[in-house]
Amino acid sequence: MDFDFTDEQEQLRDATRKWVDKGYTFERRRGITQAGGFSREAYGQLADLGLAGVYIPEAQGGLGMGPVEGMVVMEELGRGLVLEPLAQTLIAGGVLSGYAPAAMQDAWLSNIASGERLVVLAYQERAARYKFEKCEAKSTPAHEGWTLVATKSIVPAGDQADAFIVPALANGKMALFLVKRTAAGVTTRGYGTQDGARAAEVMLENAPASLITLDGLSALEHAVDIGIAATCAEAIGVMDKTLAVTVEYMNTRKQFGVAISSFQALRHRVADMKMQLELARSMSYYASLKLNAPAEERRRALARAKYQLGVAMRFVGQQAVQLHGGIAVTDEYIVSHYFKKLTQLEMTFGDTLHHLGEVSARMQDTAGVFA
Repeated sequence: MDFDFTDEQEQLRDATRKWVDKGYTFERRRGITQAGGFSREAYGQLADLGLAGVYIPEAQGGLGMGPVEGMVVMEELGRGLVLEPLAQTLIAGGVLSGYAPAAMQDAWLSNIASGERLVVLAYQERAARYKFEKCEAKSTPAHEGWTLVATKSIVPAGDQADAFIVPALANGKMALFLVKRTAAGVTTRGYGTQDGARAAEVMLENAPASLITLDGLSALEHAVDIGIAATCAEAIGVMDKTLAVTVEYMNTRKQFGVAISSFQALRHRVADMKMQLELARSMSYYASLKLNAPAEERRRALARAKYQLGVAMRFVGQQAVQLHGGIAVTDEYIVSHYFKKLTQLEMTFGDTLHHLGEVSARMQDTAGVFA
């Protein structure tokens, strides 16, 4: 199998990396965090590069690209610890272009691609523990559409987004809706997250909503799988940079008159970090390549990938802290921010134990040696 990237994909990677290196410095990121964890200006710059339209068809103003291009972009954003939730834009582009009626696509997709509108997925509820079927949100048919009653938690940039994609029960079956943040009955409570970004609790009290699809469970599973693939790719970028910073530190930090990179025991630990990173990279590729597979095959593959990425993120982050010593947990040093980002990504779209359970549940028929 050919794993070489095309010239177009390399150009996309190069453009994204140049913006991260020059336009999203650690100092700018720190300022965005202090200002609340989200910058509409920075998000607009991502959109100006075309990144908000990666999953949006060209006819709607997007780039009309696919999962591999999305993976390339998210890796580079991970290297720069970019706070703005582009993964959510990939989800919105994929869901609306794949499931929404034509009128809704015409009204929203071009604005999403241009960066004028930010649409995020609001699906988590307090008691769900990553289980889609545990949904307490309710919808009711109204004169001009639907109304929703729901409380959704940890919604990325929830108090800054322009609209939400919200799963809710319709006649006992899950459906997917689009809700404007400025609609009547919508209230948000924003807060900072561990990695310096922003999230919010979103409360809907008879809020007007537009129906995306009545096949909400299939659409939500696809949305989360897009998010998992994006999270895996972002984590590769974070781990890549974490390893590079750790190696650089070990080559300059001296103990007993020599660089600590000369100590064999520490070199072995760096080698283990590299092995975990490359194993994770291969599983990130696997996740992206399976994103357009049939639903059951896709769900199984994405659970496997997220489990392996979770193991790798925890290992690489913890080893980086150990190899740096006390400086690694200070706010002034960038490794602490990589570590916090990896910790949060490990729990995004289902933590490692959750996905281990998903992998187990999806291999029951073939788990036995003599099956």
